[in-house]
Amino acid sequence: MEIVKLAIQKSGRLSEKSLQLLSECGIGFENGERRLVARAHNFPVELLFLRDDDIPQYVSDGVADAGIVGENIIAEKEYPVPVMEKLGFARCRLSLAVPKSVSYSGTEWLQGKRIATSYPGILKRFLTEKNLEADIHEISGSVEIAPGIGLADAIFDIVSSGSTLISNGLKEVETIMHSQAVLIKNAHLSQEKNQILDRMLFRIRAVQKAKSNKYILLNAPNESIPEITRLIPGMKSPTVIPLAMEGWSSLHSVVNENDFWEVIGKLKELGAQGILVIPIEKMIV
Repeated sequence: MEIVKLAIQKSGRLSEKSLQLLSECGIGFENGERRLVARAHNFPVELLFLRDDDIPQYVSDGVADAGIVGENIIAEKEYPVPVMEKLGFARCRLSLAVPKSVSYSGTEWLQGKRIATSYPGILKRFLTEKNLEADIHEISGSVEIAPGIGLADAIFDIVSSGSTLISNGLKEVETIMHSQAVLIKNAHLSQEKNQILDRMLFRIRAVQKAKSNKYILLNAPNESIPEITRLIPGMKSPTVIPLAMEGWSSLHSVVNENDFWEVIGKLKELGAQGILVIPIEKMIV
């Protein structure tokens, strides 16, 4: 049987989230995070722990069959690697930021300025699209200190909460792209390796689907059941079980996390009582 080589970040937040996702998918590794290579003991996959900047090239060149990496890295490196799935974690944005004292009037302000960044490729393409020219200073790490030490007039960097910008006296003025972790693969895999990846992707989707939904149980008067069923139809239809109390039933269904609070309010208006909301571990549709 063939083994799929999956590249993930060797350390950091993306590494931790990737290993957590694989664990939730029932794929186990023995002390994998402490090695450069680790093989799963219950699934045909082997982990390669790499620098995140190197993952797209390793996948493109076929050294790794697939990888978990941020969209920002793919955009910067521009390697031809198909994206199989967006994974929903390690969300961030790549933005331009300037000192708080600057009166930023729009992208034209950037003309002729010095901009420090770890993502020169993405920045160059943005400036070209806007017909702007700027002096790009490529640096790695601590980009946010560049304006304070006189190295640059602005920065282009990853932003998560924005707290790092604030602590360095900067303000975000332009968001160039949004990014999250994605599963990528080599474009020339064998049929067997593609099948293994499809099996893994099936598990990933079951875990991701579960995280965006909640299992809901409630008691409601029978006359409200038709309207409640329309409100929370679930995957096919809710389960309705008569209660010992005449005229009442217990209803079990699934509700999307994004609609949760609005739905709860409407259920209360329809007379629902004893509402219980339970996390779902896996969800196969």
